[in-house]
Amino acid sequence: MFTGLILEMGEILSLKNRSGGAVLSLETKEVGAAAGIGDSISVNGVCMTVVKKSVNELSFDLSEETLRSTNIGSLKKGDRVNLEPSLMPHSKMGGHFVTGHVDAVGRIRAKTRSGDMVKFEIEAPPEVIKFLVGKGSVAVDGISLTVVDILKDGFTLVIIPHTAELTSLGFKGPGDTVNIEGDILGKYVYRFLEKETGGKERDAGLMKTLMEGGYIK
Repeated sequence: MFTGLILEMGEILSLKNRSGGAVLSLETKEVGAAAGIGDSISVNGVCMTVVKKSVNELSFDLSEETLRSTNIGSLKKGDRVNLEPSLMPHSKMGGHFVTGHVDAVGRIRAKTRSGDMVKFEIEAPPEVIKFLVGKGSVAVDGISLTVVDILKDGFTLVIIPHTAELTSLGFKGPGDTVNIEGDILGKYVYRFLEKETGGKERDAGLMKTLMEGGYIK
C-alpha cells in the first residue's frame, strides 16, 4: 500500500528480458538507503518487490503481466521513474490509498501551462473512466493527483510547480504514456452499487441517500 506521494526519482540502469519476464535495475539514493530485500517499492505506480540491493541500486523481477499491462516495459537506460516506499504504520497519509496495481496505461493528449500551473489532458479507457469522479483522487505514474474534468475518453488534471519539479510529469508531454490507477475506495463503492447478477437490485435506501447527497445522479 502506498500514498501516491513521490519520495524521489530514480534512474533506470537496465531492463533485461528473460524467460517469463524481465529484471529491472535502477539507481536510487533515499529510497534505496532504507529499502531491504523483500520490501515493496512503487516504481511509476507499479508495486515491485526488491530482490537485490547494492549501494544506491535496487533490482526487481518483473512478470510478463507487469510488462503487458503497464508502461514499465518501454523504459530504457537513463529514464527517470517515480519512487515511493510502501506505507508504514507511522507514515503520514498525505495522498490517498494507492495499491500499486495499475488499471490501464493512458496517454498524455495535451499539456498546457497556465501561469505556474500545468494542465494535462490524459486519454484513458472506459475501465478507468468509470472509477473517476470530479475532484476525486487518481494515481498517475504513482502520483496522487486530483481529477479536474471527466471526459468521454479521458480526464484532466492540474499539477503545481513542486509536482512538476519532483516527478516524471514535469518532463513528460503529449504522446507519452502513463500508468493509471483509480481510487481503491471508489472501486469498492462502484462494485457495491453495481447491479448484481441473478436479478438482485441496488439497495434503494442507500441509492436514495447517495443521490440526495449529490454523490451520484
